[in-house]
Amino acid sequence: MLIAPGTAADADRIAALHTASWRSAYAALLPASYLHGPVAEEHRETWRVRTASLAPDRLLLVAHEDGELHGFIHMCTVADGRVHVDNLHVRPDRVGTGLGRSLLRRGLAWAAAAHPGRDVFLEVLRGNDRAIVFYERQGGLRTAERPLRLAPGLVVDEVEYTWPAARVGRRGEDGPEV
Repeated sequence: MLIAPGTAADADRIAALHTASWRSAYAALLPASYLHGPVAEEHRETWRVRTASLAPDRLLLVAHEDGELHGFIHMCTVADGRVHVDNLHVRPDRVGTGLGRSLLRRGLAWAAAAHPGRDVFLEVLRGNDRAIVFYERQGGLRTAERPLRLAPGLVVDEVEYTWPAARVGRRGEDGPEV
């Protein structure tokens, strides 16, 4: 498995994996009409825009093997100074293989090196129990809960997990097994 920086050429493959991941993980949490309707086009547009110009304050890593995309992580800084794990997804048939952990560790290592002293956080939908267990095993601390508006009339609850700055470097690529 090769993990490398993502490029604009990866946009459509990232969008397709992102959509497949949502359809698998959120099947019981979001309406089928949304998951099998506008979400695919929303993801395509999002990833075409994001990959068109990758700024130094963002990280996009893709994991691929034999020309197939198996996972990705996208991170960026936000206005309050923290580093946001905006997306971390692996193909549904690769969940539980350690690929997500590898991507997260590389992301945390990047955050520690590129943005030392900053907390790292992400949001996960309440009810996505598998992801919640994963983030807690990786040292994430539950720090907030709030509603998230995904589309008109579609509001769900999300949970925020944070890796405090003092712990980010220890959870990075060369950090201990967790």
